[in-house]
Amino acid sequence: MFTKAKKTLVAGTVALAFGLTATGAIAAGMPPAPSAASLGAVIVDPYGNAPLTALIDMAGHKITDVKVTIHGKGDKGVPISYSVGAQSLKNYDGVPIFGLYQKHENKVTVEFKEKGKLIKDEYTIRTTAISNKYMDNRSLSDLQQTKVVKVAKGFEDRLYLVNTHTFNAQGADLHWHGEKDKNAGLLDAGPASGALPFDIPPFTFVVDTQGEYRWWLSQDAIYNSHDVDINKRGYLMGIRETPRGTFTAVQGQHWYEFDMLGQFLVDHKLPRGYMDATHESVETPKGTVLLRVGKRNYVREDGQRVHTIRDHIIEVDKSGRVIDVWDLNLILDPLRDSLLGSLDAGAVCVNVDLDNAGKTAKLEPDTPFGDALGVGPGRNWAHVNSIAYDQKDDAIILSFRHQGVVKITRDKQVKWILAPAEGWNEKLAPKLLKPVDANGKPLKCASNGKCENTDFDFSYTQHTAWLSSKGTLTVFDNGDGRGLEQPALPTMKYSRFVEYKIDEQNMTVQQVWEYGKDRGYDWYSPITSIVEYQKDRDTMFGFGGSINLFEIGKPTIGKLNEIDYTTKDVKVEIDVLSDKPNQAHYRAVLVRPENMFK
Repeated sequence: MFTKAKKTLVAGTVALAFGLTATGAIAAGMPPAPSAASLGAVIVDPYGNAPLTALIDMAGHKITDVKVTIHGKGDKGVPISYSVGAQSLKNYDGVPIFGLYQKHENKVTVEFKEKGKLIKDEYTIRTTAISNKYMDNRSLSDLQQTKVVKVAKGFEDRLYLVNTHTFNAQGADLHWHGEKDKNAGLLDAGPASGALPFDIPPFTFVVDTQGEYRWWLSQDAIYNSHDVDINKRGYLMGIRETPRGTFTAVQGQHWYEFDMLGQFLVDHKLPRGYMDATHESVETPKGTVLLRVGKRNYVREDGQRVHTIRDHIIEVDKSGRVIDVWDLNLILDPLRDSLLGSLDAGAVCVNVDLDNAGKTAKLEPDTPFGDALGVGPGRNWAHVNSIAYDQKDDAIILSFRHQGVVKITRDKQVKWILAPAEGWNEKLAPKLLKPVDANGKPLKCASNGKCENTDFDFSYTQHTAWLSSKGTLTVFDNGDGRGLEQPALPTMKYSRFVEYKIDEQNMTVQQVWEYGKDRGYDWYSPITSIVEYQKDRDTMFGFGGSINLFEIGKPTIGKLNEIDYTTKDVKVEIDVLSDKPNQAHYRAVLVRPENMFK
C-alpha cells in the first residue's frame, strides 16, 4: 500500500511547500499545502540552463528507493522512468526530474520509502515554451522539426541527444590576428590564422521516439554572440558521456563537464598555448580527459609561427592541467595530400560552398594559413574529428578526416594506419593494415583503396572511429573522396556504418559488418555524423548529420537510426530537420536516464 500525496502546480521557477510563490506566471494560484508525507519545494530549471528539468527539494526528508516517472503526453506519449540513487540524492539535496515536455502541465510520479513506508507523490509541473534565441530572417520554424519514420516495438523508450547548431546570418565576426614582424619571428598570415571563426550558436536537445523535445540546453549557458567575447564563442561539440552519467564537451576556448539538470561541474579554459577546441572530448578510465585542439604560435620548420588547425591532442586532469601532448605534425606526415586532392570542394567540415558542390577541391601551394584545406602545419591537413582511448595498451585511436584512422601509442609512435596505401612515406607505409577476408586471406587492393572481388572498403572522410564493447572498431564512413576521386556524378556517393576487426599482431584488418551502401545518395552524409554499437539492444546506432546538404533551399536531414545487428532491419528512424536550409547537424548520442542519477 502506498501513502499518496499530491502537489499540483509549479509555473515559473519555484513553488514552496506552504504557499510561497515564485517568479514567473502562476496560472492557477497558490498550491495547496501537501500532506505530511510530501517532499519540499519543486524548482523548475534549478541551475538556470535546462528549462525542461526540475528538482524536488528534500526539505530534510530521509528517503530511499526513489523512482521517478514523467508520464507521456496523451495516449501515445512516451513515459520516462528511472531510479535515483543515494549519491544523486546527496548531490542535489533533492529528487532530479528529467524529461519534461515544453509548454505543458507535466504529470510526474515520485515513489520512495521513508521510515519503512512506501509513498507515492503525484506532481503537476508546468513548463514554458523553449525558443531559438538566434533567429534571423529564415523561413522555417524557430525550432528544428522532427519526423518519426519508424519505431519498432521494444524501442519506444529510446532518447537521443542531438548536438546541432543554428547558423547565424552574420557569420563569424572573430578572427585570430598577429603582428606581421619577420624580425621578431612573429610572421602571421593574417586574420584567417587559426580556427576562431569556427563559431556557431548551439542548439542542443533530447528527442523521444514521438519526435517530442524532452530536454533543452539553454543557448545562454555557454554562448553569447551578442558580445565580442571569445570565452563565450565557438562550436559546442564532442558531447560524450562519462561513467558518472555526466557529459564532457568542448567549445572554442573551453572544455566542460555538465549534467542533465544543466549544472556545469567543470568549465575550464584551454591551457596556455592551446586554442580552438572542437569535435571531440572523451574521459579515460583514469579520469583524465582527451581533447582535440590547435596549437598557438607553432613554429614551423621554415621559422614561421602559425596557429595550427585540428592537429594536436592534449590530455588534461580534472584541474585542467596538461598531462600529455600529441603533436600530430611530428607523428604523421602533414604533407600527404592523397585524399586532400580528392575531396568535394562543396563541403569541408561545416564550411559549405554550394557553388562548388561536386567539384574536386584544388590544392594550392600558397594556400593562406588558417582553417583552409592544405598541407603542412597551419592548414587543415589533418582534421581530427574523433578520439578513442584503448585501455589495453594506453594508446589513442584517431579519426583523421583528411588522412585515415590511426592508432598512436603513449610514446608517440604510430602502431597502425587504416587507409589506402597511396601517399604514405617510407616511415609510415609499413604501419598500413593489410585487408583480409573472413578466412584471413589477403585481399587484392590498389593503392587508391579499391579492392577486387570483395565487399571490403576503406573509410573516407570518416567520423567517430571508436572501439566497440566487442573490441571491434566502428566507423561512420562518410564516403567523400572514395577511391581517392570524385565520382562521375555526385549522386553516386553513399555513406556507411562499418565495423572492422583489427589483428594488431599480424597487422591485418577485416570488414565484419556494414550498412548503408544500398541506401545510396538519399542516405549520404558528406560531413559530420556518428555511429556507435549498442550492446543493450544489439544494434548499430548512428546519426547521419548532413543528408541533403547540397539540396538548395531545403533543410538538411539529420537521420537517427538504430539498425538490428543480425538482420539489419531498421528499428528506429527519426529525421531531424535543420532550422535553416543547407546547414549540417553534428552528432547525436543515446541518453539513458538510469545512468544519469545513480
